[in-house]
Amino acid sequence: MIVEKEITDLLIGHYVVDIKEQKGKFNLKSPGHIKHQAVIEHFKAQGVLSLSIDTTKTIKTKKTTIRSIPKNDAKLTPEVDQEKVEAAPFPTAPRIEEITEAKVLFNHSKTIQNQIFIDAFNGREIDLAPIKDITNKTNAAIFNNPDALACILNIRIKDEYLLEHSVSVSILITIFARFLKIDKHVIQQLSIGAFLHDVGKIMIPDSILNKPGKLTDEEYSLMKTHANHSIDIITKTPGISPISLEVAALHHEKINGQGYPNQLDKDQISSYGRMIAICDIFDALTTDRVYKEGYPHIKAFNILLKLANDEHLDGELVNKFIKCLGVYSVGSLVELNSNKLAIVQGRNQENPVSPRVRSFYSIDLHQHIMTEEIDLSKEQDFIIKGISAKDFDLDMNKIIEYLLMQG
Repeated sequence: MIVEKEITDLLIGHYVVDIKEQKGKFNLKSPGHIKHQAVIEHFKAQGVLSLSIDTTKTIKTKKTTIRSIPKNDAKLTPEVDQEKVEAAPFPTAPRIEEITEAKVLFNHSKTIQNQIFIDAFNGREIDLAPIKDITNKTNAAIFNNPDALACILNIRIKDEYLLEHSVSVSILITIFARFLKIDKHVIQQLSIGAFLHDVGKIMIPDSILNKPGKLTDEEYSLMKTHANHSIDIITKTPGISPISLEVAALHHEKINGQGYPNQLDKDQISSYGRMIAICDIFDALTTDRVYKEGYPHIKAFNILLKLANDEHLDGELVNKFIKCLGVYSVGSLVELNSNKLAIVQGRNQENPVSPRVRSFYSIDLHQHIMTEEIDLSKEQDFIIKGISAKDFDLDMNKIIEYLLMQG
C-alpha cells in the first residue's frame, strides 16, 4: 500500500517511492529503502516535508545503538537508541555516521572561519577559543578514523573556496601529522596554525583573488602580501602558540629559497613549514574554483612530485604525504576497466593501487546502476584512472544522494 508520511515519521527500513511535499526543488534519483539515519537527515536539510511510502516493502529493523547527528557545539558522540538496518560494510571504510559527523564538523568549521574573516577585516582580535574547540573535535575524529574527514574533503560541494581552503588544509595537516606520529599536543597547534594560515587573504581585493586569468606582475605582488597580513593578524591573536604562528608563516616558503614572504633557505624552513606547503598546494590543486576545475588526485600527486624535483617542496615529505592519503584516497572517484564508475570506499595498505570501491554508474548505459561493493585486490577488475564527476557530466551532490539511498 502506498501511503503518505510526514518527514518526522520517516524511519529506517521504509521504502520511499516519491517526494510528496517540499520547500525546495529536491529530485529523488530513484525509489529505494531508507538504510541510514543520514538519509533522513539529508531529506530534512533539503526541505522535504512528506513522502510516498510503499508499506509492503518496509524492512524489519532491530534496535541498536548508533551515534546521533550532532548540531553546532553539541557533544559529537552521544549514544541514543535508533532504528538501524543490519549492514556489512567493508571493515576499514568509515561508517555512515562517522561521515555524517565529519560533514557536520566541516560545515561548523566553515562558520567559524567566516567569523574569523569578518573579525580580521574589521580589525578585531581573533577569538582563539572556538578555533581550539573545533580543531580539538576535528582532531579527535581524525584519530578515530582519518578516512571519514578525508572523504568529506573529496565529496564536498566546493563552492566557497576562501572559507573551505583553510579548513581543508587544517584537516590535511592533521591527517598527515597523525600519519607521521607527531605528538598530539603539537598536532593541535599545527591544526590551529593551518586553520588561520590564509586569514590575510581577506585584505586582498576580490578582483585579484578570483581573477579567472593569469595575474599581472603587479597583481601577483599584491596577492603575495596576504602572507604578511596573515602573520600580522595571527601575531596579534591572544594565546596563539609559536608553533601555530610558525606553520602559518612558512606555508609559501620554498626549499630553493625562492618562496615568500621572506625567501628563507631550506635550513630555515622547519618540517612543519614543509608539511603545510604540501597540504596547501594539494588542496589548491584538487579544488574547483570559479576559474578552473580541480585536478584528480593522481595528477595532483604528480605535480607535487615535480615541485619536489624542482626543490619547491621537500621530496621525502611529498612521498610520505602520498602514502598517507593513498594513491586513491577514500571519497575519490575512479573509472574501472569494466566501464563502471566507482567511489573509493576503503584502502588496502598492502596493495594501494587496488582499493575497496563501490560502483554506481555504467559508462556504457550512461546511467546509475545498483551499487556493488568491490575489493579490487580480490577481483579481476581494476582502476583505469582517477576522474572527477564533471568528466562524465555528473553532479557530485547527486552521486552522494544516490549512494546514501543505496546504503
